[in-house]
Amino acid sequence: MRIAFLCKRRYMGKDVIDDRYARLYEFPRQLAERGHDVLVLCIGYQGQADSEALHDTASGRLRFVSRGIRAPWLPAMMSYPFRTLRALRNFDPELVIGASDIPNVALAAWAAARLKRPLSVDLYDNFEAFGQARVPGMVATLRRATRRAAVVTTTSEALARYVREVYGVRSDVVAMPSTIDSEMFRPRDKMQSREELGLPVDALLVGTAGGLHRAKGIGELYAAWDELKSDPRMHLVLAGPTDGSIEMPTGQRVHYLGQLPHHRVASMLSALDVATVCVLDTAFGRYCFPQKAYEILAAGTAVVASDVGAMRDVLAGYPTLLYRAGSASSMAECIRAQLAHPVRADLPIKNWADLIADVEPHLIAATTPG
Repeated sequence: MRIAFLCKRRYMGKDVIDDRYARLYEFPRQLAERGHDVLVLCIGYQGQADSEALHDTASGRLRFVSRGIRAPWLPAMMSYPFRTLRALRNFDPELVIGASDIPNVALAAWAAARLKRPLSVDLYDNFEAFGQARVPGMVATLRRATRRAAVVTTTSEALARYVREVYGVRSDVVAMPSTIDSEMFRPRDKMQSREELGLPVDALLVGTAGGLHRAKGIGELYAAWDELKSDPRMHLVLAGPTDGSIEMPTGQRVHYLGQLPHHRVASMLSALDVATVCVLDTAFGRYCFPQKAYEILAAGTAVVASDVGAMRDVLAGYPTLLYRAGSASSMAECIRAQLAHPVRADLPIKNWADLIADVEPHLIAATTPG
């Protein structure tokens, strides 16, 4: 089957093509590995150089075409849909998938209608919580495009319920959480990981890796640290980008590792005694699926998470690992309990190949007449 996949090029601080990163890379790659001919059209909002690349796959075909949006901005943005449509006409897809954000979902729906081809929409988060959604008409456009789709994949069961109930989607809705590279995220020697990162080998290490932004909930961990730091054995370990929205704790027992490459994040998580997943009770948090949770679980590290959205569902069998969202005291209490008597959630984590194998029949059915 010929499948077109439309998405942005930069995702979660990584380059989809160069870094071969996560969902926006693995979704089309695994479809190609299953024998399909996949064309990925990436828009480079940050003005990346135009590029084309054919990636090796055991089966099928995976081609990336990227076009950067550069000055003059308005003509570039206005012409991109028509350039995309020309590329799609040449490729003649049997299915068009729109992913990554509202503009790409809307563009995929527009192109699929003109090509008279079925549409699939992938919602890796609640796009209504993105900044783009504040532009008048964007939410209505997203909902209308999603209702047109023959198949909708979502990052969580909570988001699947939302698009059924609020968007009024009556077509096939499939929850497909983002997962991990199981070869990279696996149990490692804790002391060796600490030495590798220059962390104290004989301390109690608590921390997290990811966006250290107020909107991502990191303030809950910082507030909990104010309660935990009275224990001299306790150290706080942080890694990830900052945006100036919140002041990071300081002191000799606070270790900021900066922005680590993905393989070093795996070492960091293995170095911790307890890793945290801070999800705020917001329009974004209630429907996201924190990939970090799977990375922590795969590393074999004890976890505590806020009782919001997907984390509440994932850890339903381990209620002692959930803290009350918005409560630093509840979080600190959960961390102390995990340090005293660690409970490791034994949960199955499917790899990308298995996830796409589950979704593939839904996509094939969308292209089958009748």
